[in-house]
Amino acid sequence: MNEETTSRLPDPDQAHLQTLSAWVDNELSDAERAVVVEHLASNSQDSARVADYRAQNAALKALFATPQDNVRCIFLPRREPLWRRAGVAGGWLAAGLLCGVASGWLGPYFSNDQPAFAKRADIAYAVYAPEQRHPVEVAAAEEEHLINWLSKRLDRPLTAPSLQEYGYMLVGGRLLPGETGPAAQFMYQNGKGERLTLYVTAAAKETTAFRLLNDGKRSTFYWVNQGMGYALSGQTSVARLRSMAIDVCSALGGHPEAWR
Repeated sequence: MNEETTSRLPDPDQAHLQTLSAWVDNELSDAERAVVVEHLASNSQDSARVADYRAQNAALKALFATPQDNVRCIFLPRREPLWRRAGVAGGWLAAGLLCGVASGWLGPYFSNDQPAFAKRADIAYAVYAPEQRHPVEVAAAEEEHLINWLSKRLDRPLTAPSLQEYGYMLVGGRLLPGETGPAAQFMYQNGKGERLTLYVTAAAKETTAFRLLNDGKRSTFYWVNQGMGYALSGQTSVARLRSMAIDVCSALGGHPEAWR
């Protein structure tokens, strides 16, 4: 980027879209990434565009990767305009979703048994927890910036509760598209490389006790407190995950003792 670009991203023309494309593909230098992060923090339209395209790319990986794959996906050339890549990705994603619904493996995600944010949290864990190179958008080394950024986007003070007593350290976090607005995902990892994610977004109900969404090896405990939905996802035992969810709920101002 030249000096003009480092102070302000260009208007939404091809060069601007290429910059956002390079950000999604992690092709920018640290200095360039800092410029984009600052720009996205104050530009809701571009931030939503980036979040949507990242979600589409990640969903494609989750849909079409096999157990032997290292979460790899074939894309069009990187310098293709972002709108064209998004259109192709959206087409493949729609086809994959239709096939999934028809075959029944996506059936649980379209039922009314769980709230939408819990299903989104479970899918977000399945997509990002296996990621090795880019598991988070902002690393824990920039925790203050991460918290301030996500708090601003969700329009509510957020914190990343500690799970050190369980052996999990904060890896970082990312912004995700929620059902009706932005959502935040915080990721944690222990010494064995096992990961947990905490998903946070606005929710309609005032309070909801702990509920469990289970999908094979992974589980998600979710609850609603003071208009915010929370979901803790992982592949540890259900009992251990519930204990951690109770502590997270307490750390975030909830009263889980009333739900035990």
